[in-house]
Amino acid sequence: MQAIWQGDISFGLVNIPVKLYAAIKEHTLGFNILCKKCHSQLHYERWCPQCKKEIPWNETVKGLKLPNGKTFIIDQEELQKLKPEKTDAIDIVEFVPMQQVNPIYLNNHYYMAPAKKDEKSFFLFLEALKKEAKAAIGRFVMRDKEYTCLIEPYENALLLTTLNYAYEIRPIEKLGLKKIPKIHPAELKLARMLINKLTKKAFDMGTFKDTFVEQLKKKIEQSKKGKKVKEIEATKPKRKKNEPLLDALKASLIAPTKT
Repeated sequence: MQAIWQGDISFGLVNIPVKLYAAIKEHTLGFNILCKKCHSQLHYERWCPQCKKEIPWNETVKGLKLPNGKTFIIDQEELQKLKPEKTDAIDIVEFVPMQQVNPIYLNNHYYMAPAKKDEKSFFLFLEALKKEAKAAIGRFVMRDKEYTCLIEPYENALLLTTLNYAYEIRPIEKLGLKKIPKIHPAELKLARMLINKLTKKAFDMGTFKDTFVEQLKKKIEQSKKGKKVKEIEATKPKRKKNEPLLDALKASLIAPTKT
């Protein structure tokens, strides 16, 4: 893998040289928008409806529409001055118990490895976090953006997860879920029995696949080999008729478990 960032973990007077690697690789198929007639890829223009013409990049500016109807304009030079200064260090601000950070704050994941494979200070830091069952909260700048991050042990390396800021989280109160309907003991008992029936001893993500993408890949392979492309099978489950909650729970307990 190719490192996307290189620098130091810095806490106290200790500096540990590290590299960051993207931990996630999405397996989506990126389709292009093509002309139906000749299959040429379509291009989008920077069209100005007021001037009625395409605007070249050197004649564009960045701006925001304000609530009073006016437009705030900022040029590239001013924008560059406001950008955070690039650093080569992840400054550890504090340590917190593992699993204490609310999952809603978790954003992107990156593997963190030592700059040199035998860097003792890295593995000392890793082992100390494991023994204390703690995760580190740090700050750093990557690609002109300042991040707050969570650093925790992950097998023989560290996992760095960038965090969403509190003001980026939509308030759950907006859902308006103030009144909770009365739950009958019989319904709760059956629901708990159903949960236990479907409970696995260990979670294995390897058993799950994106069936739509899998079928698309098969179609592409058939097309490459010049074979007749078979129709994609429907992956959506059939819509079940609505039943009274108690009856639905009882029927679910009797139904065979999916494997």
